[in-house]
Amino acid sequence: MKLNPIIADRWSPRAFDADATVDQADLTLLLEAARWAPSHGNTQPARFLVGQRGDDTFRRIFDVLRPGNQTWAGRASALLLGARATTDERGPVPNTEFGLGLAVQNLALQAVDLGLVTHQMGGFDHEAAAREFALPEDVVPVVVVAVGKLGDADLLPEELRARELRERERKPLSEIVFTGTWGTPWSTGERSDHR
Repeated sequence: MKLNPIIADRWSPRAFDADATVDQADLTLLLEAARWAPSHGNTQPARFLVGQRGDDTFRRIFDVLRPGNQTWAGRASALLLGARATTDERGPVPNTEFGLGLAVQNLALQAVDLGLVTHQMGGFDHEAAAREFALPEDVVPVVVVAVGKLGDADLLPEELRARELRERERKPLSEIVFTGTWGTPWSTGERSDHR
């Protein structure tokens, strides 16, 4: 058994090619992938603001990032501010984090298929983002997604370069999947690394 390469090959680099662009067709496809994500009762709570490097929206999203993320995110081709709409015409929407998370995952996997990379960030000033983009009270900013083409890790600051080049790790299934009672590992009978 082998993990689907689109899942296995997805990662969150910080090294973006500052000369690369992502064309409108590819950005549209990424957002279409997000739009088709499952959500609670098909409420589709995911919302996105799109900035492309060089435009005003990109600059404004970049400006609300924490300084550590600003050291590398400006080289991305696009920055997307992902938010969750907490109400609709029927009232409060349940599980909006779930809906936005699935939308962002669809977007990230579609990016892999297109030969692009993404990096999701929670490290930004959420209140400043809400003010900057005049978000309604029922729309909550959650994540910024950098999108682009993989760049040279040697251009990153030393600490980030080391993180970029280290081997990817995941907790074993025995630490995250249980049966019977909490903490009792569920066993697949096989290795958990299907890559």
